[in-house]
Amino acid sequence: MDAAPSAPNGSTAPPSAGTEEEAPIHILWINAGLSCDGDSVSLTAATQPSIEQIALQGLPGLPKIAVHWPLIDFECGPVQGADTFIEWFFKAERGEIEPFVLVIEGSIPNEAIKSEGYWCGFGDDPETGQPITTSEWIDRLAPKALAVVAIGTCATYGGIHAMEGNPTGAMGVPDYLGWDWKSGAGIPIVCVPGCPIQPDNFAETLTYLLHQAAGSAPMIPLDDKLRPTWLFGATVHEGCDRGGYYEQGEFATTYDSPKCLVKLGCWGPVVHCNVAKRGWMDGIGGCPNVGGICIACTMPGFPDKFMPFMDPPPGGIVSSTASGLYGGVIRRLRAITRKTVDKEPRWRHTGTELTTGYRAPW
Repeated sequence: MDAAPSAPNGSTAPPSAGTEEEAPIHILWINAGLSCDGDSVSLTAATQPSIEQIALQGLPGLPKIAVHWPLIDFECGPVQGADTFIEWFFKAERGEIEPFVLVIEGSIPNEAIKSEGYWCGFGDDPETGQPITTSEWIDRLAPKALAVVAIGTCATYGGIHAMEGNPTGAMGVPDYLGWDWKSGAGIPIVCVPGCPIQPDNFAETLTYLLHQAAGSAPMIPLDDKLRPTWLFGATVHEGCDRGGYYEQGEFATTYDSPKCLVKLGCWGPVVHCNVAKRGWMDGIGGCPNVGGICIACTMPGFPDKFMPFMDPPPGGIVSSTASGLYGGVIRRLRAITRKTVDKEPRWRHTGTELTTGYRAPW
């Protein structure tokens, strides 16, 4: 019988046979709410970290995961088939895969406000052959999930589909489960809004939750709208490249201007979002950074409270008027200061005679 191989320090390495493999944390992704799948598409642009780094444990301390995401999953086949995608969700319902994180994309319609049919579903019930509604999947899986994460404004707060007068009664996950809902692990619903989401915001949030599941991070900090505080604690305006123009009372009247966009309809001064500071991909882009007004897509009141988008916000009219008066004084004072400091000191000056240089102290 051959001896067991030696480890680099001279000790005997344990045999590989029979070693228990690390059980993965499953990511079950439902994109069958009312949605355009824009959040899934946006997430493919994440770089800090990227989807590959998350899925392949490319970050220190990240636990092993198995991602079941319709956008990239290669599994296919009929319900209950050997290679069916939906089977993972049935396994989760039966308690065969633990732990798992439930990611929900798209708003949740109210299935109780019609006499027949369904608004949206995800797979078929093998016993009845009828579609399983999205809300029923949430009822089945949310109580068993390690965490429930709502991705995008539709899933977080209802979004476009929840506008006044919509026929579906659409709502966000917190409206459906309850704003005080917590998972068995004590984790509240985690909302990462955006229409679509800023890709790194969600990738970073998911990474945090995985570190928390591995015991290497504390409870995820959320604000009263269930958004991660380190991502949504500041306003667009506070991180905007154009913020200095607002202070000086200088406002754009056309979209090709580098000045503040408030008078063109930008809601940035009151919207919790970091896209102006973080950019869109690798620090590049972001709505106001490229001339687009902020339409408040990360806010629970979107879109109803912020329409019509291209009109100046009522508060923006008042504040920009006040800023214009204040800014006029500031600009004049700064012009005086700039005139005095934007030149060389008095002991250095232009001219034909050289007057600077070393002088002996004795």
